[in-house]
Amino acid sequence: MPLNAPRRPAGPRSPLWLALPVLASLVACAVPAAPAATPASAPLVGSEWLLQDLGGRPVLDKVKATLAFPEAGRVTGSGSCNGFFGTYTLIEDRISLGQIGSTRMACGEGVSEQENRYLDALRKAERVEVQGTTMWLHTQGLDKPLRFVRTKP
Repeated sequence: MPLNAPRRPAGPRSPLWLALPVLASLVACAVPAAPAATPASAPLVGSEWLLQDLGGRPVLDKVKATLAFPEAGRVTGSGSCNGFFGTYTLIEDRISLGQIGSTRMACGEGVSEQENRYLDALRKAERVEVQGTTMWLHTQGLDKPLRFVRTKP
């Protein structure tokens, strides 16, 4: 096109009109999609916790009661003396533990009592709260929640 030729406005016959739909689709592809919704259990999966308070009762010194979420839908841990395992479901902050199985080693009397209270509380868990490195497990029948501190990750 000569330098002094008058410019035609872009119209239906102009090549610019043909390029606009292509440009619009390229821009639409460049916009990142919204992230996929994460499952409600994602914050728990891979985490491990140490029990610090059993519904308002301190835990025994030198006895570790733990709770771990190795994969979605599965829990493991130490009841204080025996290991346990089971399933869980989590919908938003509502948690429910399914059947819990455990080993059957003989434990000291105080340790056995703590373990029985702890496993009973887990079976009655209703709601979970996580803030930083602290987790509270609200349980039916207890005035105060179980309090845990994160040990992994």
